[in-house]
Amino acid sequence: MAATVTDYCTKHSNDVSDNMKEVWDWTCDSFEDADKMSSPLQGATMKFLAEWQQAKRILEIGCFTGYSALAWYEATQATQAEIITLELDPKMIAASRRTFDKYRLNDRVTLIEGPAQDSIEKLTGQFDIIFVDANKEGYEGYVKQILDKKLLSPKGFIMCDNVFARGMTISTDANPELPEKVRPYWIENGKALRRFNIFCKKDPRIDSVLLPLYDGVTLIKWKSPQNGFIKLMS
Repeated sequence: MAATVTDYCTKHSNDVSDNMKEVWDWTCDSFEDADKMSSPLQGATMKFLAEWQQAKRILEIGCFTGYSALAWYEATQATQAEIITLELDPKMIAASRRTFDKYRLNDRVTLIEGPAQDSIEKLTGQFDIIFVDANKEGYEGYVKQILDKKLLSPKGFIMCDNVFARGMTISTDANPELPEKVRPYWIENGKALRRFNIFCKKDPRIDSVLLPLYDGVTLIKWKSPQNGFIKLMS
């Protein structure tokens, strides 16, 4: 049923570009773990959000093959947003650079190599959108570091992907069709993401919502002033 719903939604949503379709197909053909890539529907969602946000700076933690960076790039033609993407895996760095070179993204996309924690520590300024799609055990640390350094703009949002960890965040029995060879990997991710979800719920600086979309998406923003509603009504 889920696949049927996704297919229906994809057909009745904005199409992604031919370039995004090419990167999607190439990734699926070239990488055994291509399922880690955002889906076409999610790519369309990301473009929608970036256009609506009128983002001027975007940070993504985890680049994979550059599909999401391409989505951000296309969505911010009007604002000419600066896009910074972080990646550690040499294989994914090479794949991302292939995408950036082939589709001429290097004028606005900067790929920073190395551990995300080290790269985040060196960043300055603020970002309107921060997309977290890297090692799941790092989510809590990355988001806390972003908040501590105030890298998120006042009206920006953080978007964290794969928060369900193929269902393992909810229960190790939640996805009986998950292949056994990857089950231990996703079980460990689920443990880390349960801790992350508790962090998001308890941190007094932020508002967060965990949405049952794709493989689980958490949206985070700075907490609204408690007296904001009173001011609007007065």
